[in-house]
Amino acid sequence: MIGIDLKGQRALVCGSTQGIGRAIAFQLATAGAGVTLFSRNEDALKKVQESLPGKDHRAMVADFSNPAKLEELSADLISGHFDILVNNTGGPPPGPVNQAKWQDFEHAITMHLRANHTLMQYVVPHMKAQRYGRIINIISTSVRIPLVGLGVSNTVRGAVASWAKTLANELGAFNITVNNLLPGFIETQRLSQIISNKSSTKGISKEEVMKEMRQEVPMRRFGQPEDMGSIAAFLASPLAGYINGTSIPIDGGRTGSI
Repeated sequence: MIGIDLKGQRALVCGSTQGIGRAIAFQLATAGAGVTLFSRNEDALKKVQESLPGKDHRAMVADFSNPAKLEELSADLISGHFDILVNNTGGPPPGPVNQAKWQDFEHAITMHLRANHTLMQYVVPHMKAQRYGRIINIISTSVRIPLVGLGVSNTVRGAVASWAKTLANELGAFNITVNNLLPGFIETQRLSQIISNKSSTKGISKEEVMKEMRQEVPMRRFGQPEDMGSIAAFLASPLAGYINGTSIPIDGGRTGSI
């Protein structure tokens, strides 16, 4: 069986101190990539960096909510010569779209679309020059079917998916692929936040909420961050060289569309 080999590759993984981002960083490192961790929490970054397999790993502190600070890292990002970019940011707070303030959309666009676009523009010149690159965006199954109670998230995630598809069309000729992973109910802090919000809104216990949510999944369970890490490592590898412009649900079959 052909294994995933990322030796000699350098990956930039955003939101990599916990949950999905951390799992992806670990899987890429396990496959041999040198990983640069990207997050706001310096102490957490150091701990994750020390836990990764291999030695050629780095960490960069950045806050996506502050575009000016992200711009200050431009020299380090350009000189990093990244072969793999994983865009991953925690989702906006839950709530109905009709009650959202415009500032909520602006903040979410800054955290997701603007940050993704900024990082892409830093790493793509090197990818083009070597005619090889992988860009992977962690979005949501809401780009297929909007999720109830996640109004701002549904809106902005959809914009990111459209941006990514357009980018895939533009960069494919350079052997640079752009794909999206759409996590369903993955056991992360984000899922805990959603469960707490539903519990409060419905007036039922968190245990009852989780039971209802598991019933929505054909596999009758929540996914693990490692489920995301494995498919991300595959998409980052030469094995996925002809997969481009796709959005892949990792949701146990929950999404109701084909």
